[in-house]
Amino acid sequence: MILDQFKLNDKVAIVTGAARGLGQAIAKGLAEAGADVILVDILDMADSKRQIEKLGRRCESITADLSRKESVEQIISIARKTMGSIDILVNNAGIIRRAPLTEFNEKDWDDVMNINIRTLFFLSQAAAKVMLEQGRGGKIINTASMLSFQGGILVPSYTSSKSAVMGLTRALANELAPHNINVNAIAPGYMATDNTAALRADPVRNKAILDRIPAGRWGTPEDLQGVAVFLASDASSYMHGYTIAIDGGWLAR
Repeated sequence: MILDQFKLNDKVAIVTGAARGLGQAIAKGLAEAGADVILVDILDMADSKRQIEKLGRRCESITADLSRKESVEQIISIARKTMGSIDILVNNAGIIRRAPLTEFNEKDWDDVMNINIRTLFFLSQAAAKVMLEQGRGGKIINTASMLSFQGGILVPSYTSSKSAVMGLTRALANELAPHNINVNAIAPGYMATDNTAALRADPVRNKAILDRIPAGRWGTPEDLQGVAVFLASDASSYMHGYTIAIDGGWLAR
């Protein structure tokens, strides 16, 4: 039956940036589909852990600073020790900094690039090594952005990092597809999360954004659950290197 291909029973998923927002919703969606989940964040993950365990799934939380490459070894080591395997990696963690081009400083550039693309690559690399060793394939899902496709305003490091995420998704897919490891990305549209709080609070920018979205609303974290389960499941076994926009029609306008 086709619905059986969407089941994630006996799979272990790592989800970064899982304390709240998009990561929390994705982690819960994967758990509802049957996966056991390892949450990674620098923030308190108690609420996410409680929601997943309420579903009857195993759940572990790892407090890690994803701005530091050293966190990669910590995450992989604890994941294997506590769950025994790694089948799915969701690279969701990301930050944004806003400033005019002429005022954008080096720290804001480095902070964003370190979390959004540098550690994302090294964590993908480490997880891929485990998946290759296990010999049964796997799934790597990256969180891209509308700014993987567009330039944006006042966010040069974020746009650069998210453009890199889309490119890296393709590059990783080319190398890992022969090993039955699918690498794809989700590009959320304008979502009601902490990252967009400033935009939603600005009446001019908020109206301009909503006027362009055919669906007529900001997205919610729950809007990503279906595509996350799809990309994590056997239902997407022939999809490699693609970035799926979940944007209420923004790019179609």
